[in-house]
Amino acid sequence: MQPDGGQMITSARQFRRIAAAVALVGVVVQLVLTSYYLGMAHAPKPHHLPVGLIATDAQAAELQQELNGGGSYRVTRYDAAADLITATERRDVYGGLDLSGATPHLYLATAAGPSAATTLKTTYTAVLQKQTAAAVAKLAAAGDTVPLATVETLTNPGTITDVVPLPADDRNGGSLGMLVQALALGGTVASLGLGRLIPRARRSWRRGVGHLTTLVVYALASAAIVLWSMSWFGVGADADSATLFWGFSLVSLAITGSTAGLVALIGPAGAAAGFLYFTIGTVISGASIPPEFLPTWGRILGQALPTGAGTQYVRDSLYFPDAPLGGPLLILGLYAGLGALAVLVTNILPNRANRTAELPMPGTTP
Repeated sequence: MQPDGGQMITSARQFRRIAAAVALVGVVVQLVLTSYYLGMAHAPKPHHLPVGLIATDAQAAELQQELNGGGSYRVTRYDAAADLITATERRDVYGGLDLSGATPHLYLATAAGPSAATTLKTTYTAVLQKQTAAAVAKLAAAGDTVPLATVETLTNPGTITDVVPLPADDRNGGSLGMLVQALALGGTVASLGLGRLIPRARRSWRRGVGHLTTLVVYALASAAIVLWSMSWFGVGADADSATLFWGFSLVSLAITGSTAGLVALIGPAGAAAGFLYFTIGTVISGASIPPEFLPTWGRILGQALPTGAGTQYVRDSLYFPDAPLGGPLLILGLYAGLGALAVLVTNILPNRANRTAELPMPGTTP
């Protein structure tokens, strides 16, 4: 036997068998992850993307039929531009089209997702081209001379206003995804480390409180580090630092707490939660690809994970201070609270057994 308790490999055949099994597992994991990543991100397109519209009943009927026909958009009508702007600032919609003036006016929120803004611009251009073609055809059919003012109106490209633009220090909108990945990876590593450290102490309510206290301290330190590193690059300079700090802390605690809770309940296999948060959750978190551009199951699952809820909280804290934060706070609170409860209960209940560890440590006999 080896000193660590593992069994020695005694033949070349046994080595080949183990090596083949390891290689097979690696190939299967690679196949699954490649299929998953490409399935989510290779050709994202909008699904019921919420947009606003200011138009007459006749205009709205025509546009809603065109926009809603393929299920790409979910149109909400507004009475005035101020209402549409307010809805965009609250992230109720990703922007909208105002047809009440002499020329169309498009409102965007690039900070909600550059891909969504690009899609809205493309749709806006298509709508203008269609309206111009219809107007030209109508004038041509009438056979009248077209006044210069009419020509200028028809060829006017319209106006585009970015209501919530991305800051100059984050022109591509990539900072949010990097922040969430850093939190997820750091939380996963911390959970794995604690999973190896905590079992060395005897189970008791003190160990449970100590474990939970360590998780909370790590979450606060993690949030402080993220905020500090953001300041190096000017990201989030205009956002409320306190809101971001407590949000980052809760995201970190949701990831580490839920992972630690699963380890406490089911053993080492529970650590896979942190791995899934990082490899699976970050892709469908909405950081790089807006949730409405994901398949339905990906959108629902992504927003139900701490990475997705954390992304929504951080994005709104950074760029949409008027947006409600109740939804993501509830999800993050459930992950953090249930994980903390599992850590405490599993340490308190087995006191009579006087156990010293849930997991066998290297060099020990289970």
